[in-house]
Amino acid sequence: MSTFFLGEGNICSKPEFRSFPNGNNPPRTMMRLNVRFDNPVPKDGGYEDRGGFFAPVEIWHSDAEHWSENIYQRGMRILVEGRTVMQEWEDNDKKPRLTFKIEARRIAILPNRVVTIVMKDKPSQQEPENEPPEL
Repeated sequence: MSTFFLGEGNICSKPEFRSFPNGNNPPRTMMRLNVRFDNPVPKDGGYEDRGGFFAPVEIWHSDAEHWSENIYQRGMRILVEGRTVMQEWEDNDKKPRLTFKIEARRIAILPNRVVTIVMKDKPSQQEPENEPPEL
């Protein structure tokens, strides 16, 4: 069972990166974030948190390796778009358990709490030199 999800939250721990073999193809890469999604409501010139929840956020993409170079930090505010996925499992006592995770399609860094941004040139393959056309 899954459903559409869009939420804002804070990263609660250091991001986790994993690569999984994929036969003769390049390995599949996954980034996992532990995020607390909150419900801030404006009140008296500030905000009041009216409940929230913690959820693991996973994104599977070739860009996960690229994102590993970005500075995802604990406390960073992000916007997550994806779907919730229910997982059923049994604990050590054989009791049924239920967990929800979020499979993200997009993760955006929100400017709250960002102090500086440093732009770097993306490394590219050498491009062939273009010669001027002959007239």
